[in-house]
Amino acid sequence: MWDYLQHLTYWDWLAFGTALLVLEIFGAGGYLLWIGIAALAVAATCFVVPVPWELQYLLFGVLAILTAVFWWRYQRAAGREPQGPGLNRRGSELIGRQFALHDAIVGGRGKIRVADSLWLVSGPDLPAGTLVRVSGQDGALLLVEKA
Repeated sequence: MWDYLQHLTYWDWLAFGTALLVLEIFGAGGYLLWIGIAALAVAATCFVVPVPWELQYLLFGVLAILTAVFWWRYQRAAGREPQGPGLNRRGSELIGRQFALHDAIVGGRGKIRVADSLWLVSGPDLPAGTLVRVSGQDGALLLVEKA
């Protein structure tokens, strides 16, 4: 076995990298992806230039760590994107905007059309077509007042 490990070719690294990528497909969660890419990079290097076995293992270790750190930093930076104040409050971006009533407000309830959606509104009784301003939100119900 020791003799085999001291005489690895690019085919061995290619097989190892492919096996890691196949295992990644079965749900490793990204952990084997970067190690597999490092093994494939070593295979490409050994194909172009004959590399002694010590350097192959060193190159594989360094590339595996570098690719993992690169991905970790990328994921960490992507996770820091600011979440808007309207996260999980879909209608909050409508506050302050004006719309015409689609259905009259009767008994405190009516509807406005926003793009291709109808929103349930609550406010003073007003006829259809009246311009209203969204003043707040209570869950999926928009609070309106006459503009």
